[in-house]
Amino acid sequence: MSSESLHVGIVLGGVAPEHEVSVISALQAAAALDRDRYTPVPIYVAKDGTWYTGAPLLDVEQYRDLDGLRDEARPVALAPTPHGHLELLEDREAGALQRTKRPPLRTRIDVMLLGLHGGPGENGGVQGLCETFNMPYTSAGIFGSALGMDKAMAKRVCREMGIPVVDFVAFREDEWGYREEEALDECEAKLDYPLVVKPARCGSSIGISQVETRAALDAAIEDAFRYDDKVVVEKAVEDLREINCSVLGDARDATPSVLEEPVPSDDDEVLTFQDKYMRGNGEAAKEGGGGAGAKAEPSEPEGMAGQDRIVPADLSDERTETIQEMAVRIFRQFECAGVVRIDFMIDESQQPPKLYFNEINTIPGSFSFYLWEPSGIPFDELLDRLVDIARHRHRERNGRVQTYDVNLLAEKSLQGVKADEPAS
Repeated sequence: MSSESLHVGIVLGGVAPEHEVSVISALQAAAALDRDRYTPVPIYVAKDGTWYTGAPLLDVEQYRDLDGLRDEARPVALAPTPHGHLELLEDREAGALQRTKRPPLRTRIDVMLLGLHGGPGENGGVQGLCETFNMPYTSAGIFGSALGMDKAMAKRVCREMGIPVVDFVAFREDEWGYREEEALDECEAKLDYPLVVKPARCGSSIGISQVETRAALDAAIEDAFRYDDKVVVEKAVEDLREINCSVLGDARDATPSVLEEPVPSDDDEVLTFQDKYMRGNGEAAKEGGGGAGAKAEPSEPEGMAGQDRIVPADLSDERTETIQEMAVRIFRQFECAGVVRIDFMIDESQQPPKLYFNEINTIPGSFSFYLWEPSGIPFDELLDRLVDIARHRHRERNGRVQTYDVNLLAEKSLQGVKADEPAS
């Protein structure tokens, strides 16, 4: 590891239901980073929102005991420096220094590798924090992150672009509180059962239900509001094939990956959290030639890389190119950067089968590295590109006019705007 290596802050965990999924994705990236170029610095956001760092955070086994892990790690605060870096400073208020008598920690960060899924880590919150601290970071910007996180807004934008989306209704919890029956009536008037109910701003299939009656719809909406204050209800695609495409780059140079077809379990009507993260036997992936789903040892969870999938998806060249072109258009319209995954649905009950946009993941599980390996881009090279893109965008932001070299508060400029004298 060179003394000139970039210090990469790998942000993981987060205050979100996908907390554990984030840990897996980020630690996969940490293991793949080229140690000749980078020094990985784990930055763990605990479920209570406290930020930690320390070597134990790079060991996935340590996360089996979160209380013990926090005792071993060091609570930190973030501080920008005048030299264009970010520093992690040990939080003296947390009591760790008093317990251990160890010297306070001070660690430099050159670029943030965001491995957070859902919540403030993916909705623009942490992206805004990075921009406030003038720190390069690997994900879509504030706008693209916020737009991509909101399933209803994402569908509306795609519909305006001429990209098909399934019929849907969206409403907020405050509306539901005073017009519950009207909202149910609206769903039934505009949509035919079966319906899919989902939180508007959750990922990893959390809080999603498929329903066929008004009573079940009512209950599913109530359940979805446990995760978000906005809910999407959409017409279910009954003869469904899910097809996903990753895109890598920025507005100037966006490249689509090969396509994948996730394989749900036999009993599932929609792809579930368990399908994505808990099954992972990988047989379908191996049959499809992607090789991304081989069995992991119990101590090495694979995250999205372990989900059953067919890679590349068994589609015609024409349909494949159509999906890849749509994915790149969406990537650019949403002002994305880095690596994303865009999920589509094909309704096989229609002739010809109809393609729909489903959702976009601006920080995809496992960084979708398994979709780039078939194109000759191994995980370490994918991470190189993410860091390069982040630093290039950071230089561009800093090259624009952000302030004026004039002090409007100088005495000459304050004539006529003097504040009243305070009352005695």
